[in-house]
Amino acid sequence: MKKFNFHKVLDGLTSSPGGSSSGSSFGGGSGGSSGTGGASVHSGGTAGTPREEIHEILTSDYFQLCKTVRHGFPYLPTALAFDPVQKILAIGTRTGAIRILGRPGVDCYCQHESGAGVLQLQFLINEGALVSASSDDMLHLWNLRQKRPAILHSLKFNRERITFCHLPFQSKWLYVGTERGNTHIVNIESFVLSGYVIMWNKAIELSTKTHPGPVVHLSDSPRDEGKLLIGYENGTVVLWDLRSKRADLRLYYDEAIHSIGWHNEGKQFMCSHSDGSLTLWNLKSTNRPFQIIIPHGKIQRDGKKVESCKPILKVEYKTCKTSEPFIIFSGGLSYDKPWRRPSLTIMHGKAITVLEMDHPIVDFLTLCDTPYPNEFQEPYAVVVLLERDLIVIDLTQSNFPIFENPYPMDIHESPVTCTEYFADCPPDLIPVLYSVGAKHKKQGYSNKEWPISGGIWNLGSQTYPEIIITGHADGSVKFWDASANALQILYKLKTSKVFEKQKQEGKPTAEIVEDDPFAIQLMYWCPESRIFCVAGVSAYVIIYRFSKHEVNTEISSLEVRLQSEIEDIISPEAEMIPPFPDASFQLPALNDLSGSTNTVASEGTMKDSIPCLSVKTRAVRMPPGYQADLVIQLVWVDGEPPQQITSLVANSAYGLVAFGNCNGLAVVDFIQKTTVLSMGSIDLYGSGDPYQRQLRSPRKSKQFAAGLTELSDGPVSLELERCKSPTTSDHINGHCTSPTSQSCSSGKRLSSADVTKINRRSHGKPPFRKAQSAACMEISLPVATEENRENSFNHSRSSSISSIDKESKETITALYFTESFARKNDMTVSPCLWVGTGLGMVLTISINLSSVDELRQTEPVTVSPSGTILTVKGTVLTFACLDCMGTLIHPPYEAWRDPNSTDDNERTRKRKFILHSPSSSQDMGDHQFAVICSEKQAKVFSLPSQICLYVHNITDTSFLLRADVVTLCNSVCLACFCANGHIMTLSLPSLRPLLDVNYLPVTDMRIARTFCFTNEGQALYLGSPTEVQRLNYSQEMCDNLQDMLGELFTPVETPEAQYRGFLKGLFGGTGGTLDREELFGEAMAGKASRSLAQHIPGSGGVEGVKGAAGSAIGELARARIALDERGQKLGELDERTARMMSSAEAFSKHAHEVMLKYKDKKWYQF
Repeated sequence: MKKFNFHKVLDGLTSSPGGSSSGSSFGGGSGGSSGTGGASVHSGGTAGTPREEIHEILTSDYFQLCKTVRHGFPYLPTALAFDPVQKILAIGTRTGAIRILGRPGVDCYCQHESGAGVLQLQFLINEGALVSASSDDMLHLWNLRQKRPAILHSLKFNRERITFCHLPFQSKWLYVGTERGNTHIVNIESFVLSGYVIMWNKAIELSTKTHPGPVVHLSDSPRDEGKLLIGYENGTVVLWDLRSKRADLRLYYDEAIHSIGWHNEGKQFMCSHSDGSLTLWNLKSTNRPFQIIIPHGKIQRDGKKVESCKPILKVEYKTCKTSEPFIIFSGGLSYDKPWRRPSLTIMHGKAITVLEMDHPIVDFLTLCDTPYPNEFQEPYAVVVLLERDLIVIDLTQSNFPIFENPYPMDIHESPVTCTEYFADCPPDLIPVLYSVGAKHKKQGYSNKEWPISGGIWNLGSQTYPEIIITGHADGSVKFWDASANALQILYKLKTSKVFEKQKQEGKPTAEIVEDDPFAIQLMYWCPESRIFCVAGVSAYVIIYRFSKHEVNTEISSLEVRLQSEIEDIISPEAEMIPPFPDASFQLPALNDLSGSTNTVASEGTMKDSIPCLSVKTRAVRMPPGYQADLVIQLVWVDGEPPQQITSLVANSAYGLVAFGNCNGLAVVDFIQKTTVLSMGSIDLYGSGDPYQRQLRSPRKSKQFAAGLTELSDGPVSLELERCKSPTTSDHINGHCTSPTSQSCSSGKRLSSADVTKINRRSHGKPPFRKAQSAACMEISLPVATEENRENSFNHSRSSSISSIDKESKETITALYFTESFARKNDMTVSPCLWVGTGLGMVLTISINLSSVDELRQTEPVTVSPSGTILTVKGTVLTFACLDCMGTLIHPPYEAWRDPNSTDDNERTRKRKFILHSPSSSQDMGDHQFAVICSEKQAKVFSLPSQICLYVHNITDTSFLLRADVVTLCNSVCLACFCANGHIMTLSLPSLRPLLDVNYLPVTDMRIARTFCFTNEGQALYLGSPTEVQRLNYSQEMCDNLQDMLGELFTPVETPEAQYRGFLKGLFGGTGGTLDREELFGEAMAGKASRSLAQHIPGSGGVEGVKGAAGSAIGELARARIALDERGQKLGELDERTARMMSSAEAFSKHAHEVMLKYKDKKWYQF
């Protein structure tokens, strides 16, 4: 534990190396106080020196970074597999990811290092292993007998491309079909290629002149394991005899084949074709199909031929013992109804049911009771993998209801625009949110249990509640229970319900609001007081209060006029403030891509004092949960739409909400529902403004006569072309601008001539302002290398994804309510609002409000800039206050009470305020530490003296995207995420580096706008447009992670095959068991060509543990795996021995009875 004595620090202030220039003071405001202005400490200043040493608990040993779990729907799915014994499901994706799902809580994420897409997945049924075939022509064997699956073996095909794989049940030989039409055989145990190859020219007739195309299907006959059915793309089907190495029969059809399904008796099979037909073939008659049906085809007018339909991409033919077989297929719809949605068709007897899906079908699987292909399948469910959803259909009920999905697969229901993460919440919040959210759940689900029920999930040692909040492009907000590494929806709030619906009929194109006018940009939540605020892309703020009771009431609304009268910063005074890298020269804002969701009205009209959206004026029914208390809207000013809100904070104890944008700051009293402050950024400084600025020409931006022609002039048109809609899918290599950014750029610097040209156009605003919502934020840049990706962030700040880009109008980027020393000469703390800007300036605003509850309802609140100005380098990101013991001071809050309670005592009782500080039991002392973090550096000031005690330059070549002051192990630290991918933590208040890990370069803006830290070493971001990735940077949590993860593999006895009966076994015509080892082994088949495929050993399972054999942990892990496997085999041996003993006893008993029966008979009596 390291100790820091501030006496020693303060003694050497004058000689401590700071920034390149000395600190400066700025007078101004009513208080006339001053503050330090640079990285160096103010010469001769004295701080409120602590009377005792601060013990900093945290050291680098407390930190380690690791991924924990991934939630949501697998992005860009491609393949599906199911283990019917273990009852676990695997989904492969185009990005090379594999998600393995079991019972709720069992959710595992794996990733191919190459990133190649997954073509096909095959479980080794009940063996705890999975085979994946990827688009780079590699086969991988995954070990699922460990909590984090790893690759045991890989096999790279060099000369042929993989198209289809098939692994028979209880076989160790994998059949692999290729694009050339050949079929290879791989030993799963050794992952070595067999010398046995079925060449395409031997499989088809020699008289055939054309190539049959790629192999699209492989399966062994349920009747005879020695017969392999091979389907080729051009319509050829071959039944290959593995023993005699020749084709038993060949079938030809003039339509391409997509899939094949066997009847369990092995006498018939069904093919699906590209013309929407299904053909049923009988092995006894191979000249033509036994039956041809086009399920969705219509008989044409001539009455002879049925019209062709869309291809049937997959068919499954499943039999039942007591009813007609199920024929289930995807596709095959008629061409004359192009508007019909993708469908799954279920044919059962004469009934045909068409189930329409919301998204295209990627794959589907029928879940059956038995893993044996030669038994009645008895299907009970169908798993349908869609492009953006996963559904399971109950086949046991005639109306085919779907199961309620227990996984959080709908995170992306509307694109996620922002996230917030809260760990260690009040314990009563989750049950309360769930109780109000459960009332809105859909009805009509199947009453059966979720069929994917494999694996084991442990709660682990982590017991504190966690909540994740996601804001979406459609204006919805979702609250999720994230406790114990799981994710479950608690409550959904639709913020758009407070507004009237947009009427687009008859409006000119320029008047129509863009796709997502309700997109959520910012959220603020106080879990203790249950106050919730959102800022939307249409420049509005909504304050919500929580109530358990339904209410019918009108929605209060307030309009705020916020405009900056300053056009340009001419030059910062060099002698007054230190230089800011990247801030002295800035590209003018291309606001046509940012600001507002509304557009300028048609020529000749000018909007003024009009909000972007219309709040409902009638009484509205508000169900239990979060109910809108006040809607605040920024209005148009002199024909200019309001700019997007860039910072938001609220405080229930003060009853105030503050928000800012590039024009200025607004403070609203949501108790009295009045505007307390609406001030331009420059006015906050008073006379102490460190910049020289020009007043804006009032008519400069009103020249609408130019029309739309200017859009094609200069870089503005380039940006308009590159900016995408918010609801379009994210490009993997694309960049996008932050929700709080006010401009987008292609990443190149403009010449001075270009800058001058744009400046003439009033800050680069074209006359036509295209609407832009916060969910977008994507610029498709040509990216060739990782270096270019990183440089695109660092070279030009106009294309940066910094918290705000520094344009001529100083943007409010960070706000923080707290009890602090507002001025240098203050003796006691008072309510304050800390304001941070895009130019690195920090101002404090004093708040004067009544402490008497009755007077607070009527007495006006007064706020005024205190005159205090502090500076940091770069855009301000976050604030925090520590008491004299170095403990985090939480802002005060009002204890929650139900505003609509039927209990008069609760509704009328006085407001209860909590001044929340962990060290509140002690004297808080006469000073505080103010922590200020910008995108470039962090500083700690002593208050009220405003002396800079510590400064740490976090990055010079990049910039921070997110910074949060968080608690960990009963201490506090500063957690930072940098655009170059580094995750860092700094001690407080000394700002010592504790952790610096190069985790993830930001190649997509989605990561930047959703990354957030929370307490107890947790963090998250949107890993893909549909998935949330959670991280941990606590050593203790990483050590306990294995106990918290679910088990994928559980020892389950393989069900026994049904007894077929003596006569059926004798006359069933089966070929008996196939000795594949003898047939495909090296002794019989020889070795495969080395150039055909290359074996690559993996690092998973026992093989992976061997590499760590030098350590005790490696030895223990290897021994544990070996013991588990040995114990399982011994258990199976015991069961087999017991069965043999009982069989022997039965045989002995019957033999004894026969002996007694014939013992006394003579030979001639037999």
